[in-house]
Amino acid sequence: MSVETQKSNEEMLAEVYRNCRNALDSISDILPETEDSAVRNEILRQHETYETISSKACAIAKEQNVELKDPNPMKKAMMWSAIKMNTFADNSPTHIAEMMLSGTVTGIKCLRSSYSESKAGLTEDVDNLVMELLAAEESFETAYKHLL
Repeated sequence: MSVETQKSNEEMLAEVYRNCRNALDSISDILPETEDSAVRNEILRQHETYETISSKACAIAKEQNVELKDPNPMKKAMMWSAIKMNTFADNSPTHIAEMMLSGTVTGIKCLRSSYSESKAGLTEDVDNLVMELLAAEESFETAYKHLL
């Protein structure tokens, strides 16, 4: 594997992992505030998918001797407080679906941006993982739009 391919793979694995971990943290923060069963079920489905993709990223990283780092604790704390303040003001199903949709769209944009910069140098397994995450997030986006 060339140095450029290794760097691209490391960066994309880090991006996939970070995206999944941030989503999982947000889901853990918002789930206790979610009373509507349809929204709650979608969030739980999303959680399971992010866990699966995150695990795959870890397995690939281990194979390639890449160290993945958890998101910054300060950023996690800021996300937690933003979610708590937002749901304290309004924990209606529509508002929670809007919050989840916003996070999902942000994740899609970040992933697409990183992918467009490094897709030429990715190994097949990393490329497939990125495509899997993008497809999942696009399905989440569609589901949340239907819940609005």
